[in-house]
Amino acid sequence: MSMQKSTSGFTLIETMVAISIVTLAIIGPMIDAERSIVAAETARDQLSASYLAQEGIEYMRAVRDDQFLASYPANTANAWNNFLNSSPLTPCRSPGICTLGPLQGGTLSLCTGLGCSQPFSLVTNGTPFTRTIQMINASTNGATDVRIVSTVSWSFHTVPYAVTITDHLTPWQ
Repeated sequence: MSMQKSTSGFTLIETMVAISIVTLAIIGPMIDAERSIVAAETARDQLSASYLAQEGIEYMRAVRDDQFLASYPANTANAWNNFLNSSPLTPCRSPGICTLGPLQGGTLSLCTGLGCSQPFSLVTNGTPFTRTIQMINASTNGATDVRIVSTVSWSFHTVPYAVTITDHLTPWQ
């Protein structure tokens, strides 16, 4: 009787190679999934920041329109000057910059004090955004136009991001 050697089992090296291959096959898709989640969160924040920056532009348009309506019909000629020199907006004139806080009680509040550098949190995702508004004189064809720069900045995973929207306001009345 002769003894036969069994060759049906795995050696330790074969087992380690198989585990390494399976690990690499699992880690690749997991890294891709993590990158996709970060990209989706960044896109969400960019979209929110775009809306907040546009809201800053709309706020400045509303202030201009309110100045016109307040002086209508008696003295519409001074409406533009009233807008340019209105007390809540003077800190926003270049080179000054002011921050515009979030909606509070259905109205926007202009923030010009020392605590204005504090970011506000958007309720839907808790990400801190800071919105700044600046008015820059832009004279064209003898008319005094104002360029409004609305910038929303935030940080995600220690990477700073910003969205800036610029618009021109004119004395249209």
